[in-house]
Amino acid sequence: MEKKPHIDAFGAIALSGFALLLAFNQVVIKVTNEGLQPVFFAGIRSVGAVMCIWLWLKWRGIPLHFAPGKHLAGWAVGLTFAFEFLCMFVALDLTTVSRSAVIFYSMPVWLALLSHFLMPDDRMTATKAVGLTLAFAGVCVAILGRDDGAGNLWGDMAALAAAWGWALTALLAKASPLARVRPEIQLFWQVAVSAPILLIAALFFGPFIRELAPIHIAGLMFQIVIVVSAGFIFWLWLLSIYPASGVASFSFLTPVLAVFLGWLLLDEAIGPDLIGALGLVTLGLFLINWPVRSRRMSA
Repeated sequence: MEKKPHIDAFGAIALSGFALLLAFNQVVIKVTNEGLQPVFFAGIRSVGAVMCIWLWLKWRGIPLHFAPGKHLAGWAVGLTFAFEFLCMFVALDLTTVSRSAVIFYSMPVWLALLSHFLMPDDRMTATKAVGLTLAFAGVCVAILGRDDGAGNLWGDMAALAAAWGWALTALLAKASPLARVRPEIQLFWQVAVSAPILLIAALFFGPFIRELAPIHIAGLMFQIVIVVSAGFIFWLWLLSIYPASGVASFSFLTPVLAVFLGWLLLDEAIGPDLIGALGLVTLGLFLINWPVRSRRMSA
C-alpha cells in the first residue's frame, strides 16, 4: 500500500479501532491479574509474543538480524520496555482502569519534554508547551483527587512510572541506532529482552498463580496474539503508510475510551476529579500532537 500524505477514511477508522483495542486492553489486564500475578503475567506475555513475532518474521521472509553497533541500544530498550510493563501491570492490579489510563496515556507529555532537551530537531513549541502544562495538571488532579473513592496512590504512581518508561522506550527507538532497524525487529528485541527480566522480577511479587480460571487464560492469549503481536505490528504498518503526526493525533482517544470501558464493563466510579483530569490530559495530548506548519508551508 502506497504512502498517504494525510489520514484518510480507512486510516481514521483503523486508528480509532486501535485506540479502542488499547483501551479494552487495560480492562483485559485488570481482569487477568485476578488469576495471574501481574509481573509473571507480563513475562509470560513477552515469551508468547517472542514466538508469535518470530513466526511473523519467518512468514514475511524478514531476516532476524541485528547489525553490529546496535546491541547496546537493543538491550537498553528491552530493559526500559520491561520496566514499563512491570509498572503498568502492577498499576492495574492496585488502581482502577480509569485512573491508570488517564495517567499512563500521558506518555506523550514526557516524551515531548525529553525530546525537547535531548533531540535538537524536536524542540518544544508554544502550542506543545501549553498542551504539556494542561496534561501535567491533569495527571496531578488524577493522582491527588480521590472523590471517586477508588484507586490506590501506589497504583497511580506505578502508572506514572510506566508512562515514563514508555516515553524513554520511544525516545531510545527514535534517537538511538535503533532508528535504522526495522520496526518488527525492534519489537522482537523488546519482548525478547524483557521476557527473562520480567520472569526473574516476578519471583519477588508473590505466587505466580492466583485464582486461575478460563477467562484469565483467554486474557493471556488475547494479550499475546491480538495486542502485542498482531496489534502492534498493525500499528507499525499504519505508521509506515500515514504521517507520524497524524497517527499520533489519535492517541488522545485511548484514555477517553478506557475510562468509558472501565465504567461500562467494571462498574468503576467516575467522579468530578477524574472527569476533570481526563479533560485536561485529553486536551493536552491534542495540543502536543498538533501538527507544526513550517514557514514555507504557511507562506
